[in-house]
Amino acid sequence: MDTPARRLRQSVKTKGLAHVMAAHSPLSAKLVEEAGFDAIWASGFELSALYGLPDVSLVTMTQHLDMVRAMVGSCNLPIVADVDTGFGNAINVLNTVREYERAGVAALVMEDKTFPKVTSLVADGRQELVRLEEFQGKLDAARSVRADPDLLLIARTEALIAGLGNEEALRRARAYEEAGADMVLVHSKQKTPDEIEAFVRAWDGTAPIVLVPTAYPEMNQERIQALGGKVGLVIYGNHAIRAAVGAMQKIFATIQADGGIHRADREIASVEEIFRLQGMDCVKANEKRYLR
Repeated sequence: MDTPARRLRQSVKTKGLAHVMAAHSPLSAKLVEEAGFDAIWASGFELSALYGLPDVSLVTMTQHLDMVRAMVGSCNLPIVADVDTGFGNAINVLNTVREYERAGVAALVMEDKTFPKVTSLVADGRQELVRLEEFQGKLDAARSVRADPDLLLIARTEALIAGLGNEEALRRARAYEEAGADMVLVHSKQKTPDEIEAFVRAWDGTAPIVLVPTAYPEMNQERIQALGGKVGLVIYGNHAIRAAVGAMQKIFATIQADGGIHRADREIASVEEIFRLQGMDCVKANEKRYLR
């Protein structure tokens, strides 16, 4: 049976490297799909920003799950759900996996931080990791309730973010693969790819690696592929919300400076383009067919 999870697995298998773009709403998910990416990252950071909140576990599972459901319903791309720490301990993870799988996601990414977490890239942030054995228990729990064997369980280690070094990151990655993770995400806040490249080159497991090159943007497709095919997914983790913020700031400033919208109107999407993305043609066709 064709499922989003199977399509994502097939994309990784056939392409060797799948490209995943962040989104925070059904509209941004549609734009990701139209741009030609392989999958959508349902980002906790982006949703927190959408609510005007810091990414420190203030957005609830219900809020994130409701948005994920809306995104699943808005497009056909597989969705990789960012579930942070699983919203609690291993008992919470049992419920998290059930609910997100019912929502129709293709993959879940869960990280080995304590709950509540602090976003990874903030300067001088509190970066505390749970014991390795505790996170293995979370992965065991996730695997035990997964109904679709194609659903990707991605274990995210924050060992490099926490300053624990490459050996600890590798130790945790190996343990998480042993506990049943299908892929391993390793994160870094270094400004160059060197730390990540050293990890990938030293990786001796069989699980594909997932990268989020937010802090080290020089890590492009060519550089990733030079690492010998060990990386299966690259996630562009917060570029949708950052692009939206920058565009709105620019237009709002233009309107204030001009005392009107006469110049700004030429620089933004037309109302007709928004209608297209909303599916207004379908509404008009249905009105003609059914409103009697």
